[in-house]
Amino acid sequence: MSVASVLAALDQSSLQQAAARLADAGVPVFPCVPGEKRPLISHGFHEATPDPSQVAAWWRRWPSANIGIPTGSASGVDVVDVDRKPGGNGFDAFGPARRAGLVDGWAAVVRTPSGGAHFYYPADPGRPQSSWQAAAAHVDFRGTGGYVIVPPSVVTTAHGPARYAIAAGADRAPGVVDAGRLRDFLNPRPAAAEHRVRGPLRSEDAKRLAAWVGMRAEGERNRGLFWASCRLAEAGLSLPEMVDALAPAGEQVGLPPREVVTTIRSAYRATHTHPEPSGREPGDAPRQMPRLAGRVLS
Repeated sequence: MSVASVLAALDQSSLQQAAARLADAGVPVFPCVPGEKRPLISHGFHEATPDPSQVAAWWRRWPSANIGIPTGSASGVDVVDVDRKPGGNGFDAFGPARRAGLVDGWAAVVRTPSGGAHFYYPADPGRPQSSWQAAAAHVDFRGTGGYVIVPPSVVTTAHGPARYAIAAGADRAPGVVDAGRLRDFLNPRPAAAEHRVRGPLRSEDAKRLAAWVGMRAEGERNRGLFWASCRLAEAGLSLPEMVDALAPAGEQVGLPPREVVTTIRSAYRATHTHPEPSGREPGDAPRQMPRLAGRVLS
């Protein structure tokens, strides 16, 4: 029995009953902190199991624990997480993606406490797809390496406790989501011509790039650092000069120092390997680039 077919029966269940029903259907589950999304167990979704005795033991110990399920290969479902918060509405991007045929129907829809939704799709067992975030579009993909909270879990919001609840059942026969194509649609790649250096880089341009990297949100930090590093490399800066210019900004947004240097070095190699580099990693590019001196980079 699929996850989606079980979800509809969970709304009126207690948390203990819902966890047991999912396990009975062969769906791996794990307990999360009551009122939160954080796992209660040390290895999180990696410890998820459909074993009825283990699931019963967890919810005897934590009867108010929320229910998490791993996405992707482990459970057989991928989830498109559409967020709705004061900072942005993911439905503005999800609607066009549907009309473009990138998300075909759905197996189930769960309303989330923020007012967003989880759209469930069958995972392709022969082609695992990793989780990712399209922060600017307010849409995430939860595949292999991710997890979601399911009904009737409750989380505490700014307006009080709110439940995950079924909003809709299956819409037609849903197809597998091509996560790569969906990500490219939500986070489009700028044309290569827009990335070429058009003149000598000035010191204030490097400062603008560093400031722009320092404002990247989670999910965009590494890609933003890579893009900015390519711009400096194309402008002729040496690797040590690039590290001096961008490393503080990368660390400011929370990237580990080693990851910062690795990303800058990768951009330097990529730029010097190809005559006219695209300035991005495959499938990755920031949605908005800084204006630099009004004439140098775009």
